[in-house]
Amino acid sequence: MRRILLCHLLLLAGSYHASAVQTPVGLVSRVGDQSVVLHWDRSNEPDVSGYRVYRSTSGGSFVLLNPTALLTTPGYCDLTGVINGQTNSYEVSAVNTSSQESPPSTPLAAVAHTFANDDAFLEYVQQVNFDYFWYLANPSNGLVPDRSATGSACSIAAVGFGLTAICIGIDHGWINRTQGVERVLTTLNTFLQGPQGPGASGMIGYNGWFYHFLDMNTAVRSGAELSSIDTVLLLAGMVDARQYFNGTNTDETAIRTSADTIFNRVDWNWMARGSNAVAMGWFPGSGFIASDWIGYDEGMILYILGLGAPSNPLPAGAWQAWTSGYTWATYYGYSFVPFAPLFGHQYSHCWVDFRHIGDAYMNSHDSSYFENSRRATLAQRAYCIANPLNHVGYNSTVWGLTASDGPSGYSAHGAPPAQGDDGTIAPTAAGGSIAFTPEYSVPTLRYFYSHYLPRIWTAYGFRDAFNLGAQWVGSDELGIDQGPIVIMIENYRTQRVWGRFMQNDMVQRGLQRAGFVPLDFAKARLQLQPGQDAVSLNWLAPTGGNFQVEYSPDLFTWFSSPSGDVTVAGPTGNWIDSGPPATPSSPVITSNRFYRVLQFGPP
Repeated sequence: MRRILLCHLLLLAGSYHASAVQTPVGLVSRVGDQSVVLHWDRSNEPDVSGYRVYRSTSGGSFVLLNPTALLTTPGYCDLTGVINGQTNSYEVSAVNTSSQESPPSTPLAAVAHTFANDDAFLEYVQQVNFDYFWYLANPSNGLVPDRSATGSACSIAAVGFGLTAICIGIDHGWINRTQGVERVLTTLNTFLQGPQGPGASGMIGYNGWFYHFLDMNTAVRSGAELSSIDTVLLLAGMVDARQYFNGTNTDETAIRTSADTIFNRVDWNWMARGSNAVAMGWFPGSGFIASDWIGYDEGMILYILGLGAPSNPLPAGAWQAWTSGYTWATYYGYSFVPFAPLFGHQYSHCWVDFRHIGDAYMNSHDSSYFENSRRATLAQRAYCIANPLNHVGYNSTVWGLTASDGPSGYSAHGAPPAQGDDGTIAPTAAGGSIAFTPEYSVPTLRYFYSHYLPRIWTAYGFRDAFNLGAQWVGSDELGIDQGPIVIMIENYRTQRVWGRFMQNDMVQRGLQRAGFVPLDFAKARLQLQPGQDAVSLNWLAPTGGNFQVEYSPDLFTWFSSPSGDVTVAGPTGNWIDSGPPATPSSPVITSNRFYRVLQFGPP
């Protein structure tokens, strides 16, 4: 009897050991106002089908938070019953295809809290949107999915945004440098070693260009075109990573070498077919897409990098071909080169700092590309306030039209002029314009968060879009949404991405070949206004000249004043800073504030 029992126990123990599921590791939290976001390392066990999350409140029993379905990604956003100041503890388990559940992870305590200020809010938004790139990427090859839905293909543009997001994540301490180096090097190796050729299958790209969508596991074409703009957005992230990882050790040296090799093998003239205009793409079998990148949109960075390429660069006339499609128009009192969806005003600006430079076209219109994007954003907000189509919810803090999902599928939404405006609002539109219009983008993002939190806030940031009139909310988060949010908030807060990207020789060569020149700064005189708690700036100026006043707390980060767009009516320009809305606070209670006056037009 004793022997039989012993054998029985041994068999049970052996059976349990063979089928045991590993406990998830790396559980971390991010906390905000009435929300807790959890992430953990993705299981590398092939038979794991999902995860369960448990919560204990104030020391009570752990309760399953997702009883109806397993989580298929390593993230969870707790919005139900989360009270600011109350301690919640969380555990995570993994479940395999045989419905066996692992032991729970070590409990993790988290306390939600109100945001101390706008900066704390933006830090939280940045970090959770960054998590899209860190936790949804395939760690074995660095590919980032187009969207959060299970089974999504990789978007190479999302990979480009993600490479810059990794650099930002290191600076903020969300990941360490060693983690970032490993992920970036893995990603670059995927694109460096992937097969290139004219075949319709089994290829990552051709002639140095890459396919728009790739299989997340095999890293080869997933039924898409060889995309010129998406390749360039990928390259922009690689160039930024090259600038960021400047160490002398083997891995960081390899990052720079790999980025250079990938960039230098792009055949720009092949995609331009020997002309001045770059094709939008190419398909195996049918050849080049008939449309070219001519006229203002997100393609601006394509020409800048193509003109600056050290090998096979675009011809000198490419920039003129690009700008030949521009139009200049006025909407809601703002004059600018229009492109209705806001993403076209944002993507190039994620990396290129256009604030203090101008080409021949913008100089002839006393503007800059940064100012153009600012005016386009202001005009779109004014359009939403006017609400000519009477959409439900549009107002001064509910605006933002761009390419996104909608009740009828994915399409471009924009204004002015109105294009596909069906009432769908995308948070990335306001988030991606934050460097242009912080005075409106920050309140709008905060309004979205405070009013629509349960519907649009997730473990990976804001959902793609929502439509109040149709009572519809998108089911996914998108890499090309989350990327501009993370990067443009960083450019607004620290300007570090702009700073390092603009130091790249290829970028500077491209701008120079496109005819960009530095803009002048007017010589301004600063005076204290007694009894007004204000200071004034005065400068000599030509009548009708356009200027932008900027301020800085440290002579490194410079911000455009919301009231600093000045058109001079007489021989002198004048501007007064008495605090909001011109600047965040009264100058007399601010320890350090510096000013300068940018002059638009030919220097």
